[in-house]
Amino acid sequence: MTLQQPHPDVSPLPMMKIYDWFDGPYPARVRIALAEKGLLSRIKFVPVNLWTGEHKKREFLAINYSGTLPVLQLDDGTLIAECTAITQYLDVLDDKPLLTGKTPAEKGLIHMMTKRAEIEFLDAISTYFHHATPGLGPDVELYQNREWGERMRDKAVRGMHYFNGALATRPFVAGNEFSMADIAVLGGMIFASLVKLPVPDECEALRAWHARMRERSSVQEWRAMVERGHSKG
Repeated sequence: MTLQQPHPDVSPLPMMKIYDWFDGPYPARVRIALAEKGLLSRIKFVPVNLWTGEHKKREFLAINYSGTLPVLQLDDGTLIAECTAITQYLDVLDDKPLLTGKTPAEKGLIHMMTKRAEIEFLDAISTYFHHATPGLGPDVELYQNREWGERMRDKAVRGMHYFNGALATRPFVAGNEFSMADIAVLGGMIFASLVKLPVPDECEALRAWHARMRERSSVQEWRAMVERGHSKG
């Protein structure tokens, strides 16, 4: 019997470029996803300094008109923004999705819980940061509404309670497997730490989940990247 040889046209996955900032809460989501997929070695990171407002300058707005990070650039020049969209793209590159679901039901639940993580938790903390704290400084924060920011802080705390309830009944945010929904909630936890917004003591399931997530190798790889970034600064 003759063994089938690999197709001669099969080539490795191409190098990709990601515009981000090493310790940003939103970039953290994509970096963790990359670590989960074993793709970090295929990425060239292009730093865009959030703290100096580089993401709001004309040069970067030509790349992403909304002035947000991260942005994935493919080798043909295609640009993909938004953490969920980038993660969905990366997850199916090898036809072995780990983070976005395999069955229609899994895909739907993961997308739903990721969206809820963004609306109810992560984006709410972001609004609090930009409106009710010094945020990125006066050169970036051209308009602030403190009352709105504080309302969003309260919404984020309600979001913590919501995810605590979900995690009291299952091991991961969208079910029995780690997914991009867990990564989105992790992004919220990273941002909460940045603005010193504590998780309520009664959210025991959320706290226990977070402790487990911090032990994942992908999260530890992200932490190592952050430490290296700070050491360079």
